[in-house]
Amino acid sequence: MFTIYLFQLIQRFHSLIYSGKPWLIIFRYLNHNHFNHCKKIICFVTIILPLYCTAQKKDSLKATHDTVINKLPPNSKFTQVNGRVTNEFSGQPLAYVNVKFTGSNIGTNTDNEGKFSLGAPGSFTHITFSSEGYQKVVKAINGGQNNTINVKLKPSQTQLKEVVINSGKSKRYRNKGNPAVELIQQVIDHKNQNRMESTDYLQYDRYERIGLSLFNLSPKLTNSHFFSKYKFMLDSTTVINGQVQTSMPVFFTEKLYQNYFRKAPEKSIQVLLAEKGINIIKFVDTAGLDIYLNRLYGNNIDIYDNNVFIITNQFLSPIADHAPDFYKFFITDTIQNGKEKLVELSFTPRNKGDLLFEGKLRVTLDGRYAVESCELNVNKQININFMRSLKIRLDFKQYPNGRFYLTKSNVDADFGIFKDRGAGVFGERTVVYSNYKLNAPLPAVFYEGKSLQSAVNSKQSDTSYWVQHRTDTLTSEQNHFYARINRLENMSSFKTATWIASTLTGGYADVGKVQIGPIGSFFSFNNQEGVRLQVGGRTTPKFDQTIYLEGYTAYGTKDKQLKYDLNTYFSLNKTPSYRFPNDYFKVSYLYDVNLPGQTFAITNEQEALSSFSTGKTDYWIYNKIFSFAYVKDFENHLSYNLAFRNWNQQAAGTLVYELNDPDNTIVHNLTTTEIDLGLRYAPHEQIIEGTQQRHSIHSKYPIFNLQFNHGLKGVLNGSYTYNNIYANIYKRFYFSQLGYSDVTMLGSLITGKVPFPLLSISPANQSIAYDPNAYNKMDYLEFVSDHYVGINFTQSFNGFFLNKIPLIKHLKWREYLSFKALYGGLRTENNPLYSKDLYQFPTGSNGSNGTYALGNTPYLEAGAGIGNIFKILRIDLIRRFDYLDHPGISPYGIKFSFTLDF
Repeated sequence: MFTIYLFQLIQRFHSLIYSGKPWLIIFRYLNHNHFNHCKKIICFVTIILPLYCTAQKKDSLKATHDTVINKLPPNSKFTQVNGRVTNEFSGQPLAYVNVKFTGSNIGTNTDNEGKFSLGAPGSFTHITFSSEGYQKVVKAINGGQNNTINVKLKPSQTQLKEVVINSGKSKRYRNKGNPAVELIQQVIDHKNQNRMESTDYLQYDRYERIGLSLFNLSPKLTNSHFFSKYKFMLDSTTVINGQVQTSMPVFFTEKLYQNYFRKAPEKSIQVLLAEKGINIIKFVDTAGLDIYLNRLYGNNIDIYDNNVFIITNQFLSPIADHAPDFYKFFITDTIQNGKEKLVELSFTPRNKGDLLFEGKLRVTLDGRYAVESCELNVNKQININFMRSLKIRLDFKQYPNGRFYLTKSNVDADFGIFKDRGAGVFGERTVVYSNYKLNAPLPAVFYEGKSLQSAVNSKQSDTSYWVQHRTDTLTSEQNHFYARINRLENMSSFKTATWIASTLTGGYADVGKVQIGPIGSFFSFNNQEGVRLQVGGRTTPKFDQTIYLEGYTAYGTKDKQLKYDLNTYFSLNKTPSYRFPNDYFKVSYLYDVNLPGQTFAITNEQEALSSFSTGKTDYWIYNKIFSFAYVKDFENHLSYNLAFRNWNQQAAGTLVYELNDPDNTIVHNLTTTEIDLGLRYAPHEQIIEGTQQRHSIHSKYPIFNLQFNHGLKGVLNGSYTYNNIYANIYKRFYFSQLGYSDVTMLGSLITGKVPFPLLSISPANQSIAYDPNAYNKMDYLEFVSDHYVGINFTQSFNGFFLNKIPLIKHLKWREYLSFKALYGGLRTENNPLYSKDLYQFPTGSNGSNGTYALGNTPYLEAGAGIGNIFKILRIDLIRRFDYLDHPGISPYGIKFSFTLDF
């Protein structure tokens, strides 16, 4: 259904593009229903769309090999070797054979067909072929010339354990008395002395390459007339799951690093020497996408760690401390490679649905029990969405100190909506480690530097530079990527498609120096405004890199009120406010409607009022807010904002600001003037920069927030003097096979005498959608307090229990538990029942349930949920435990949420 819908949508885009009306595309297909579909398929549309409307052009690509040679200095020589490696006895191709120029660190591996291509500047005379279980071969070559060599490798002397086949029932697997488990326990016991960080000082170079491609595209598309002139973008040599596939590269980066490690006190420094990359899907933040893909495909895979973080999850390592409790181990081979004797251990999960690997390890029998190489795969029953396959290969080399150090890491993974058919996305990450230096300390002052550093002019686009410095050879097709993308980017049709894609995904339509949007806010509905129509925009760096203008105007058909938000940014680092790092002054003025308890942040961005909320409330506030702020981000992700704010609010709907005096005086305007200070610290944070806001990538590191607001009575009609201090700490805890926990600790304290609109209004949620940051069985404006502490806790088990239940485990559902507690109170001076000159609490009427002071009894709610239903749906049953005597309160509720996750 997805493919059919995509093809129909492309056909419609095709006719509209030829009509010369790209704006018609936006406004015809940006109704709410199509908007959601577009966001899901935009990555495909972006690649496919330009193929419909390109002008006729001839393929004028030249071989990158010739380009490289032409750029080399005069009289320089370039040695190129191509060929194939096979098993001498069976004739079968050999994959992952190490091929390198003898006496150098320049090398590559054979692919699944045994083919290789190795080239580098210089006059090399010999080439070496090596693979575990096979005898090493060294061949002479003609230096400075093109060579073709086909090599047959002989297996090493291999001793296989006797295999005994017994009839009857299979023997039950046990850890006790199992020689494979005894051997893996030796590996576990020797982990600390074998890992790289066991040395006092360590230096090494790292070459990193990551690519992303679309494959298995529909023949109706690739064979169509409009695609014929774009076939130069296709790579027909990509090997995916052992089969040659035709793919289309969309993202490709290369980086060179130098790494330094000191054991005590522990310090790691990473210096980026050079980087180069291409990105077709430019509507996605390139830097953020690179970070996310590296995290997705295993940023630093360490087999000696208890857990390997990959595909946004923690996988238990096969040599984790408690690995024998979750894996089955088998001795499958013993290998004599020269003087080196190895044992091959195969392993498989005890439960196929758990986040575990299957594969094999080769372990030394020299008393160190070090891992010499490993292959990590996953089975088809694993509880990960959209992933069709995952293959990891790690190779180690022994150094003079006896330790084995990682020399190469390969990760291949492909994803698709359907497990075994349809278009997919293939990602490949290769990391080569070289030039290890052991116990060669640098001056102490060096280790006081930043953990992440970049060399001057690290953006290296020169082809000859990369030919000389990359330590792994590109395939012939990868060598053509840069030239092909440059050609594509110069096509006017591709520019049009990119504009459409960035509009659909980013929410802003770029019309030169100005962007119109956000598009998702053009239309909404709520019971106070009726139909809300909104239009807005902002300037871009093309207008000015220092001054940025942003705003919107909106109109409600029911309240007949015109709202607006006007913002001016003065950027001190010539960076828009939605990019990192921030360093700007901001002046803003806003008039808009909102729910009580939903405060406007210093950025004054209007939060969209959901058109589909079933929770009913008649409590509304019209706000007029003037603010002047300064916002500053530091490279270590410490940030602060300092603001002056004047806020006037008017009650609306059934909400009334009524004094508790004898005359029940109605207050039409509540005005406050504040000085605000906000602090945020997110150590080691990695972010994806969107077009409207930044998104923090989940990690194990905490995020700290502190907000302090001081009210100024008598300044610009400010009515009250008070202090409002709010803090929270968020952290995700990973528990390997038991999933992860999200924990937020929060608290607030208000000093001074203030009416209830200025108290802490507990965030509630009456809609059917589950809100992780609100109390899902609390009514709007139900509780106020001037001091509280709370905890929000969610445990995701990633299907650990459901994976073991017959007839259910194949559904790949996931379990969730949640718990929220709020404990606080209201001092007598701020309670209108006991203190004069305060606003009376609202009483329930017309569907609203009234307001109460949070008492000595804490508010408690808990929930149990089932997620990953149809891969997107989560259903939670929420139970409220306290304050059940409030009008209209029911203890139980069902909440829904839709998320796409691996």
